Parts: sequence; C-alpha cells; structure tokens
Amino acid sequence: VCFNYLDEKTTLENLSFVVPSGKRVALVGPSGAGKSTIMNLLLRFYDPNKGVIKVGGEDIKEHTIASLRSAISIVTQETTLFDDTVEANIRYGKADATQEQIIAAAKAAMADDFIRELPNGYDTMIGQQGIRLSGGQRQRIAIARAMLRNAPILLLDEATSSLDTKSEEYINEALNKLMQGRTTLVIAHRLSTIENADFIHVIKDGRIIESGDHDKLLQNKSEYFMLYNSQFKKKEK
Repeated sequence: VCFNYLDEKTTLENLSFVVPSGKRVALVGPSGAGKSTIMNLLLRFYDPNKGVIKVGGEDIKEHTIASLRSAISIVTQETTLFDDTVEANIRYGKADATQEQIIAAAKAAMADDFIRELPNGYDTMIGQQGIRLSGGQRQRIAIARAMLRNAPILLLDEATSSLDTKSEEYINEALNKLMQGRTTLVIAHRLSTIENADFIHVIKDGRIIESGDHDKLLQNKSEYFMLYNSQFKKKEK
C-alpha cells in the first residue's frame, strides 16, 4: 500500500503485512511513522493511493463502509464520550443491547464497581466528553463499549501513560480481556503489549523496517532494540 495526504510527502510507501485471524499484531515506531494512518485506512477514512487492503481475503472496497465498520471495534487514546448517561454511552456499541448485556460488558471492562458508586449509577450523566469522569474511568467506559460491540476485529491505540498506576492496572486487565480471541492490530505504547504480541512490525518513515516477535527483534539488536531501550523500557521504570 502507498498513501499520502493531499500534496504532502509520502506517508506510507510500499507497506505490506498480514494480521492472522485471532492473532495480536503490534505496530511500534517513532511519532509520525505512519501507524495511525494505517488505522485510518483500515476504517476507510481514506483509501490508499496504490495497493489493496483485504479482510478475510476480500478487498474492503467491495463492501459498504457500514458493513466494514460493523466488523471492527476500536479503542483509541482520544476517547469519544457523549453528554448522556453512562448506560447510553456504553450502549453506543450496540444499540439493541439489553441492560444485562451492558452490565456484563461493564464488568468485563472493570467498570461496574465505579459506575455503581456514581450518584445515579448507570443513569448518571457524565457531561461532554465524560468530563465528570477521570481519565481511567473514561477509558474503561470506552472498553465496555467495545466489549458490548463484540466485533471480530479490534483496532487498539492504547494510551495509558497519563493514568495513575491503579487506573493503569484496571485498564491493562480490561484490555487483555478485550483482546482475547480477536484479530487485533494495536499501536503499542506499553511494554507488556509488545511483549505479548504474536508479531511486531517496526515502522519508520512509512515503511516496515523490521518484523518479528519480541525476543527475535531484541536479538537482532537493530531498530527495535534501540526503540525498546529508549522508549518502552524507560516507561516501565
């Protein structure tokens, strides 16, 4: 796949990789390498200038955007919440969900306990962008929404660097539950995510420059080795 935004320089150049069904593939690399662009192309916010993106062996252009996105759940570092109740925000993942399904999703996302402590529980209004909730609580609502959606493909841009240690523990446990059994493509920010990935692609200047699992890439002592020591390892200390 090749892609560039309008008349800007090439963002992705002859980039090609496979995410096997049910596996977890992590994308790592410096800011501006093209990781978020890959997510945008998968969701068809843009189409590639050259090349084909396939899901289940079929070109995603052969399907409607609605049907493509119905097969995908996404959790990003910029959580989108609405000035509505907690229940309504979770239900956005599946409009016809029962209250029992919503509560089950919240429990799986490690959110049920804090929701029940809110003034009106699941009926609490959370304000625009969930302003009445903490950062960790907002992330868990977003994860509950993805749990409820129960789509086979998960796109994850996980960002926990701004959360306190306890919130991050809850998020980590919720994310691990969410990724189980799903085909997952993740922009990795945390060491535990890349260590647990089935496959890792190192992206730089719109190209994949190195691929493999965590142990193999460390043994290469190349780009991933340097990134690991300068970025991921430092964050975990």
